[in-house]
Amino acid sequence: MNKTLLFTLTAGIFCMSTAQAQLKRLSQQQTLGNQPSLTTPLNPVTGWADAQHYIEMDVKSRSLMSVDVNTGKKESYTPPPKSNVNVMVKDADVFIQYGKDAAKRLTNDKDEEKNPTLSPDGKYVAFTRNNDLYAVDVTTGKEIRYTNDGTDVIYNGYSSWVYFEEILGRATKYKAFWWSPDSKHISFMRFDDTKVPMFPIYGSTGQHGYTEKTRYPKAGDENPEVKIGFVPAVGGAVVWADFNAKDDQYFGTPYWSYDGSSMMVQWLNRGQDNLKFYAVNPLTGAKKEIYDEKQKSWVDLDFDERITYLEDKKHYILRSDKTGWSHYYLYTLGGKLLNPLTTGKWQVTKLVHVDEKNKVVYFMARKEASTRTDFYRVSYNGKNLKRLTFGEYSNQVEMAPDGSKFITTYSNVATPQKRTLVDNNGKIIKELGDSKSADFAAYEFGQTEMITIPTDDGYNLPAVITYPTGFDKSKKYPVVFSIYGGPNAGTVTNTWKGTAPQYWANEGVIQIAVDHRASGQFGKEGVALMHRSLGKWEMKDYMTAGRWLKAQPWVDGKKLLITGHSYGGYMTCMALTYGSDVFDFGYAGAPVTSWELYDSHYTERFMDTPQENPEGYKSASVLTYVDQYKGLLRVMHGDMDDNVHMQNTIQFIDKLQNANKHFELMIYPGGRHGWGGVKTPHDRAERFRFYYENLLNKPMPASLAN
Repeated sequence: MNKTLLFTLTAGIFCMSTAQAQLKRLSQQQTLGNQPSLTTPLNPVTGWADAQHYIEMDVKSRSLMSVDVNTGKKESYTPPPKSNVNVMVKDADVFIQYGKDAAKRLTNDKDEEKNPTLSPDGKYVAFTRNNDLYAVDVTTGKEIRYTNDGTDVIYNGYSSWVYFEEILGRATKYKAFWWSPDSKHISFMRFDDTKVPMFPIYGSTGQHGYTEKTRYPKAGDENPEVKIGFVPAVGGAVVWADFNAKDDQYFGTPYWSYDGSSMMVQWLNRGQDNLKFYAVNPLTGAKKEIYDEKQKSWVDLDFDERITYLEDKKHYILRSDKTGWSHYYLYTLGGKLLNPLTTGKWQVTKLVHVDEKNKVVYFMARKEASTRTDFYRVSYNGKNLKRLTFGEYSNQVEMAPDGSKFITTYSNVATPQKRTLVDNNGKIIKELGDSKSADFAAYEFGQTEMITIPTDDGYNLPAVITYPTGFDKSKKYPVVFSIYGGPNAGTVTNTWKGTAPQYWANEGVIQIAVDHRASGQFGKEGVALMHRSLGKWEMKDYMTAGRWLKAQPWVDGKKLLITGHSYGGYMTCMALTYGSDVFDFGYAGAPVTSWELYDSHYTERFMDTPQENPEGYKSASVLTYVDQYKGLLRVMHGDMDDNVHMQNTIQFIDKLQNANKHFELMIYPGGRHGWGGVKTPHDRAERFRFYYENLLNKPMPASLAN
C-alpha cells in the first residue's frame, strides 16, 4: 500500500471516529420525554375551517388556530357551535343552556338523570332515570315518560354491560336511545338481564368494604334479552320492532334513515357468523331484510364505518371483510349491490371523503404495505384507483371540505413526522412542516428498523426493532418483546417512534414488537385462523420470533422478556407456561387466563361457546400449562377490574402455588382494567426495577424511584 493512500485512509478513519465521538447521547430526561430532543412536535391538524384554512391545535396552549394554506398566516380560531344549545347533568338534574345565558333547570327530583340528549328540532331533551326513558319539553317543562317497567334488571335506553363494553361502546356512556332526524320519534333498546348471571366485584375501602353487582354474561351464559322500541316524541304506546326477544341474538348500533321513515337495524345471530340488516318501520315495527352476510368464521358486529349514507339519499357505502380482506361496496338504499369500490388482498381502513358530484370516493388503506397507511381515490364504478400519497411512509390525512386538496402528516421508523399539502391528484403543493430538530444529526441514538421474521409455513411476520445505542454486533444484549396479540389488533406500524424506545436503548436493551399471522397484517384471511383456537397461532408465531431472536449472535439467550396488557397479558402468561422453553421473563397486566371467564360476545365470536368447543377452551387456557411454567413472571391486576375480572389472576396464581412455582404478583387496589392517577409512578418504577434486576443485573437508578 502506498504512503499517500495509507495516509488518506487513516485520516478518514480518524475523522469518522472524531465525528462519532462528538455525537451526544440523549439525557435521561430527554428519553423520558421531559425535555426536547430529536424533534419538535408538529401541531396536530384537527380539520378544516373552510377550503382555504385548516385548523391546528397549539401543543403548548391547547388553543385552536386557523391557518391560511396559501400564506401560512395563523389566527385564533373558535369553531362555530353545532348548536347554541347545551344540555347537561348538574347536581343530578338536567339543565339546558342557550348561548351564554344562565343554565335553566329542566328536572328537579332526587334521582339522577343520565345521558341527556336534545332532539334535532330542539324541542325535547331525552334522558334515562332509574332505567326508564323520559323526555322533557324544554318550553313548558312538561315531563314525558316513555317507559314504565325499569328495574334493577330491566333497562330502557340504558345498556346492559356486555352491550356497553363490546357492541355499542364505552363512548356511549351506556346510552341506548336515538332521536329520529325529524324529531318525531325516539328509538331505544330495552334490555332484560333477568337471566344474566351476576358477577360481584368487591371494593375494599372503608371498614366493611362494599360489593358492585354487575350482570356479566360469561362465555356460554345467558345473554340479555333485547327489544328495539319506537315511541312518538310526544309520548304514547311503544311500537316494538318485529324481532323475537327470546331468540339468541345481538343487535348492533342502528341507523335512522335520512327522513326518519325507517331505521336500519343490524342483527347478528348468537353464533356471530350471520349478519343481517333490516329496514324497520317505526310506526308498525315491520321489518324488511335488505342485507345478508355469512362467514365461516365470524362477522364483526362492531365494525367501524359499517354503513355510510350518501347525501343523494339513494345510496350507502358498506364496509365488509367477507372476501377475507376489508373493502368498500356501493349499495342502493334498498339493499341492491351496485359494485365493489375496492378489491384485492389489502385492507381499507378509513373512509375520508365522498365527492358525490364527480362520483369519487377518497379513503385510507394499507395497500402498499400492511404496516403503513396511504391515501387513495376510486370512482363509484370501482375503476381508476389511484394512490395520492407518496414515498414509503405512513400517513394521517385531513382533506379539505371541497375535496380539492389534503394535508398529510407522515413518517416512518427512520423519518420524524413531516407535513405536506397535496392536491386531489397527488401533486405536492407545498411543504408545511418538519418535526426534525435543528441538531438532530448531533445525536447518537438507538436505530429502529422494520424487519420481517419468517415462519416455517410461509408467513413473513412484520416486526419493528430498536437496537441499543452504539449497537455492537459482537456483544450480547437482553431483549424486551412487547405484544398485544388480540385478533385483528396488530401493533407493528412503520411510523416514527419518538424517544419512547430510547431510554432502554441507552441502557443496552433491544426492543421488539412482532405481529402474528392473525393480527390483521394478513387480512381477515389471517385473522380467521383464530376461529375456535385462541392462543394457538399467536404462540406459534411469537415462539418463532423468540427463537429467531435467540439465534442472533447479538442476543443474550437467557434474557428474553415478553410483556403486554389485557390480551397482551394473556399472551405473556402463555409465553411463560406454554412457551417457557423460549421466553425467560414475563411482565403481564390484567390477563385473561381462561376464556370461559371472559364475556360472551367477545369470546364466542372467536371460540364459540365452551359447550360447543370444550377442547378449544382447554387448549387456549393458561391454566392448562401451569406445570410447564418456568422463568420469572410478574402478574399485575386491578382488584376492581370490571372487564377482565381479577378472578382470572386468582385462579392462575392458585394453580401456580399448588404446583409450587415461584412468581411475582402486584395488586392495584381500586384499579380497573387500567390503573392510573396516583398509581402511575409506582407502576412505572416497578417495571423499571423488574427490568434492571432481571435483564441488566443491577439496581434501578434512584432517580427513577419517584
